[in-house]
Amino acid sequence: MDQSNRYADLSLDEDTLIKEGKHILVTYTMEPAEGYGYLSTAAHFAAESSTGTNVEVSTTDDFTKDLDAMVYEIDENAGIMKIAYPNNLFDRNLIDGRAMVVSFLTLAIGNNQGMGDVKCAQMQDFWVPKDMLDIFDGPSKDITDMWNLLGRPRDNGGYIAGTIIKPKLGLRPKPFAEAAYQFWLGGDFIKNDEPQGNQVYCRMKDVTPLVADAMKRAQDETGEAKLFSANITADDFHEMCARADYILEAFGENAHHVAFLVDGYVGGPGMVTTARRNYPNQYLHYHRAGHGAVTSPSAVRGYTAFVLAKLSRLMGASGIHVGTMGYGKMEGGQDDRNIAYMIERDSADGPYYHQEWFGMKPTTPIISGGMNALRLPGFFENLGHGNVINTSGGGSYGHIDSPAAGATSLRQSYECWKSGSDPVEFAKDHKEFARAFESFPGDADMLYPGWREKLGVHK
Repeated sequence: MDQSNRYADLSLDEDTLIKEGKHILVTYTMEPAEGYGYLSTAAHFAAESSTGTNVEVSTTDDFTKDLDAMVYEIDENAGIMKIAYPNNLFDRNLIDGRAMVVSFLTLAIGNNQGMGDVKCAQMQDFWVPKDMLDIFDGPSKDITDMWNLLGRPRDNGGYIAGTIIKPKLGLRPKPFAEAAYQFWLGGDFIKNDEPQGNQVYCRMKDVTPLVADAMKRAQDETGEAKLFSANITADDFHEMCARADYILEAFGENAHHVAFLVDGYVGGPGMVTTARRNYPNQYLHYHRAGHGAVTSPSAVRGYTAFVLAKLSRLMGASGIHVGTMGYGKMEGGQDDRNIAYMIERDSADGPYYHQEWFGMKPTTPIISGGMNALRLPGFFENLGHGNVINTSGGGSYGHIDSPAAGATSLRQSYECWKSGSDPVEFAKDHKEFARAFESFPGDADMLYPGWREKLGVHK
């Protein structure tokens, strides 16, 4: 059934829709299945995303039609369709009237993905009007709170050197805590890797007090604050809260130095919101494990990594992993910096929409995946700043001297870029950074040809 007479209006003007602020606008790439027209398929997609059915029903009235999602623009040659979703279409919380990301996803990325006339469709960008932004939670804590704990200014506080305990699985409680202590002698931030939790060989109630003690000892020895991101991911709300409560109790006076990590993609918006609402005083660390199933550049369904990051800010993540923009081991490219800009700035351009955030707290870009001190200067240059959290596992524990030296080399890498120095010349006066060249010779050869002669290193 061709529903384009009801669910498409190509005379609608995007600038007018934005000015009026009565719709959430969404852009998709879409390819119809063989034998189906583009506009009719787009209209069916909008219908399935809102009020439509495959037959005429007697319960439709004029008010119902006011809630129709409308295709307002198509570019068949580019495979692009744009749909306007009325604000009133989306579900609101019973307890406080606020908006929920799960409702947005249920409609905008729900049953329409499985329709027979749609070969593939993927959300590329969306725009949220102020009236809707005002009722999404947004973050309660942001990177300025981390800088404050670290004794830095809240404005432009700079790079936070972090790591992931390696190997990601297999360490027992005492070796795990010792690995944390060794890194904290040089670095700022440690996160559980996303599978770490309460394994039988490293139970949370055994390892957590040891990590809390390691933090105290490292802070006493260095005179610097340290940060730990603890994984509270679980299937069940009560289990998440039990983990969170235990961790805060174990860290005691340093509980405010603890972030909570959740696997937000596999756990879903409900997991993120559980942490955001029940623990608003903790930094909320969104790990996106599994996201590549839909966001990989090779994917043609679901939504992009850009959309995932933008959604994380709406639901209240303090920080989210955004990849390494082509400088580490993960998929991505230099243009992925736009993901960081969208979540950290109050005004930013996406692939299709300019978004004003109207003062909503930012979400920190968290950079991980094959990064080390040699790769960071290029990364900072591409991004244009270093106000990120970087978790380098191999880049710290793979340093030839020690995890503390690895952490120090990361900090020195930021100082190198910030000062505008040539990395090889900078290394001559900074031992830990210089030893990073020997620790990661493959990267050194690729990025800084001739470094051996300049630094007096022989094979």
